[in-house]
Amino acid sequence: MAKRQPKLAPLMEGYLEYKGTVERLAEGTIKDIRCTLRRVSEDMAERHPEKTLWELKLTDYIAWLEGETRKGYSTLGLCKNVSHLRGFLNYVWKSGRADRNVLADYFPEYRQVLKEPESLTIEEALRLVSECPCSTPTERRDRVMIMLLYGCGLRTGELCDLKIRDLSVERRELHVKKAKGDIERIIPIPDVVFTELLAYLQERKGRSGAMFLTERKRRPIRQLIVGEVVRAAAARAKIDRHVTPKTLRHSFATHLMDRGVDIAIISRLMGHSSPTESGVYLHVLPGRQREAVELLDDDPDEQEDIEESTEDDEADA
Repeated sequence: MAKRQPKLAPLMEGYLEYKGTVERLAEGTIKDIRCTLRRVSEDMAERHPEKTLWELKLTDYIAWLEGETRKGYSTLGLCKNVSHLRGFLNYVWKSGRADRNVLADYFPEYRQVLKEPESLTIEEALRLVSECPCSTPTERRDRVMIMLLYGCGLRTGELCDLKIRDLSVERRELHVKKAKGDIERIIPIPDVVFTELLAYLQERKGRSGAMFLTERKRRPIRQLIVGEVVRAAAARAKIDRHVTPKTLRHSFATHLMDRGVDIAIISRLMGHSSPTESGVYLHVLPGRQREAVELLDDDPDEQEDIEESTEDDEADA
């Protein structure tokens, strides 16, 4: 059972209820806003114990952001925090409890440097799967989970939330319904993954319920267990680096990008809100952007002559 989070100040709880019932935001988004409000409230209580969030000045928030930057928080994360705070302060202002929203016109300068995500090489990914034993039902379950994380780019929570009915045997697709940002998506299943998944489900003899269950209590698998399964597989494969379920998801996108798959397609498969989120995987294209631009320098007539010459050579051969 999930641990119940302690309640925030009544005004914050009212705001979260409003976002959920009136604006109908996704549960994950509400949870994200709650985390921001809790973290900022705790930090500001140490800095300004005599004031509430809506009594603080803009300079107080700027000083807090500078401190978070020094701690190593990313610009992207801090911009999201400010957005959450701006929404809450606007709610407070409209309810008449504050004279103004000090963050209404404040937008931090966005200087996010895309960090190359941790991913496996193709050889490491194949070794990870090949080293997974499959002599017992639990071992076969673990092997299929790893294959889905890498072969379909699933998030850990998405894997845990999968139901048997989310699989379309006829189309060989997964319907991911519980996803980050409430963005549902359909993912084609690679043939080798589909074959093992089908064999696993036939052995389970289940027609409904969670796709992956715990061994003893037969309850839906938890994210903690998935992480342990991935770490154990990495140890067997003698991969010295820290490998997590997210590493497999990043590997899925990185290897697709490396094979020339369009970033918009990768974005849809990953469940990103826009291709911009998928930009972190452009690190696998160190020379392609330059090559693409240099194509503009080619003489069209010369290029046509080269193509015709190539066709003639192939015909002679």
